Amino acid sequence: MPNGIFEIQQQFTNFRLMFKHISKYWWCQILGWMAYFVTNVFFAYSFGKVEFPYLLNITILILFGLLSTHLLRNVINRQNWFQYSFEKQALLFFALVVGSGVIMYIGSTVTGNIIRPPEQRKVLSGQEVLRSLLSNFLITAIWWLIYFVWHFIDRNRNAQVDKLKLESTVKELELKTIKSQLNPHFIFNALNSIRALVDENPQRARTAITELSNILRSSMQVEKVETVSLENELNIVKDYLALETIRFEERLKVQYDIDPDTLELPIPPLMLQTLVENAIKHGISRMVSGGVVRIGSHMRQMQHEITIENTGQILEHSNGQGFGLQSTRQRLSLLFGSRASFDIYNKNDQTVEAKVLMPLI
Repeated sequence: MPNGIFEIQQQFTNFRLMFKHISKYWWCQILGWMAYFVTNVFFAYSFGKVEFPYLLNITILILFGLLSTHLLRNVINRQNWFQYSFEKQALLFFALVVGSGVIMYIGSTVTGNIIRPPEQRKVLSGQEVLRSLLSNFLITAIWWLIYFVWHFIDRNRNAQVDKLKLESTVKELELKTIKSQLNPHFIFNALNSIRALVDENPQRARTAITELSNILRSSMQVEKVETVSLENELNIVKDYLALETIRFEERLKVQYDIDPDTLELPIPPLMLQTLVENAIKHGISRMVSGGVVRIGSHMRQMQHEITIENTGQILEHSNGQGFGLQSTRQRLSLLFGSRASFDIYNKNDQTVEAKVLMPLI
């Protein structure tokens, strides 16, 4: 008994696997022609004409319909018909309708006359031939119309998927390119700060190297992500400012105005550090008496607002178009689109403000 149950289960599994391997095309072929058969039998039954010769004729017609459409489909697929222009596809559609309709008529007529007794063989008049051909053309036109529309929709869907994949890849490559440019830019400026200390104060230079190693370690950890929390970014900025304080001493003062609720909000990695670096390089370093850098982070009207203020003024010829500022605009655009913005301007006669607005996500 167990062996018998096992054999039944094995047969059921094989049967299920067989159906699983049937392609969508063959399912459509089988179900479509079965629907045609059932529809014809239903209407014939309604008029009381369901007899064996009728069932035989409709079965032969369906077999040649399936055969003709399948053979012609294989022929056109070898020709890459979907690469044709619209005009050529229209002509191809017409030729396929006529060709498969004629094959159906000739095949079903000849085969039917072969298997029928001599007294039941058909000898059709010209009018009957035309009526049969037109009927076949209608059937094949529906079949080829469904086939063409299916492939048109399928190609459009695949094209959309490919387009989205391409856009995603381009976006990812652009972000990686910007990141790869940011890191050398930052390292170059940091090494310049250390170089200024090597001869004057070796002990402070060693401290600066330690700060730089902390910054590089942190930046390497965020290289594989598109956003980091503000808190993580602030840790990098504090290390950077500690290094710069060694260089500027009393000339650099730093103030923080951070809303604790914003510490977990995501921002592009190294963006804040880039803006602070810009404030020191183009602001504080040009002031004989130094100045103040103020870093703020708040939530305003469902947006995350980050501000960096520094003592100094934007010169007319620069207009905030440096590499660091341009990379900030690019990354915000790539990550958030039009929902984010960046601006830098002279807040008053003594202060420059850089403001970033990002959506709360």
